[in-house]
Amino acid sequence: MTDQSPLGRKLSAFVALSDAELAVLAGLHQRRRVFVAGRDLVHQGQSKQAAYILASGWVCSYKIQPDGSRQIVDFQIPGDFLGLRSVLLRTSDHSFEPIVDIEAAEVLASDLLKAFADTPRLATAIFWAASRDEAMVVEHLVGVGRRDSDARMAHFLLELGSRLALVGIGSKDGYDCPLTQYHLADALGLSAVHVNRVLRQLRERGLVTFRDGHVSFDDRDRLAELAEFDSTYLDHEGPLLK
Repeated sequence: MTDQSPLGRKLSAFVALSDAELAVLAGLHQRRRVFVAGRDLVHQGQSKQAAYILASGWVCSYKIQPDGSRQIVDFQIPGDFLGLRSVLLRTSDHSFEPIVDIEAAEVLASDLLKAFADTPRLATAIFWAASRDEAMVVEHLVGVGRRDSDARMAHFLLELGSRLALVGIGSKDGYDCPLTQYHLADALGLSAVHVNRVLRQLRERGLVTFRDGHVSFDDRDRLAELAEFDSTYLDHEGPLLK
């Protein structure tokens, strides 16, 4: 049995799932729903909420500050969980908003806990995915706090490319990307005007082009050198559990 779902592809980077485990994973995808762009799935402070597995589309997770400004914490792509902490920690500490129309599988807390009890290796793989997400947040914190704007943008675009390639919707040459300069600004701690300037400079240096919803790596090696990009934290080296 094979699982070509984005989540199945991602978890297979950590554990070689058995047919029984793949069947349980498929069962978590049964309750599918469509959500329109711009309307939150999960609200900051919401409790007793189901989690979701993103099947298609892009989502941003964010927090709103008292002054109304928005900090995007991360972007979710197919294969990512949405609102997992609102199930395990009872209350969501941030919001999730679809960037485009999306399809997501609703996962009730009872279904998730039963899957964990029945398939400990699958539970371990999902824990790995959550730990990898935490490692990405650490890198984002370092980026906002210590990298200059060019390196920050380069690192972000390379990370997205690696994540998308893992689930089969990107390659070493580039990927489709629906993010606007306002999304990038809110995620990277820059103004939209600064984002525009940085992207132009990276393009003029022959490193990367972000145009018409597509990211093209013009010189990936030099871009990675600029960003000091070390993908070890993404842990894409192959299954640790056989």
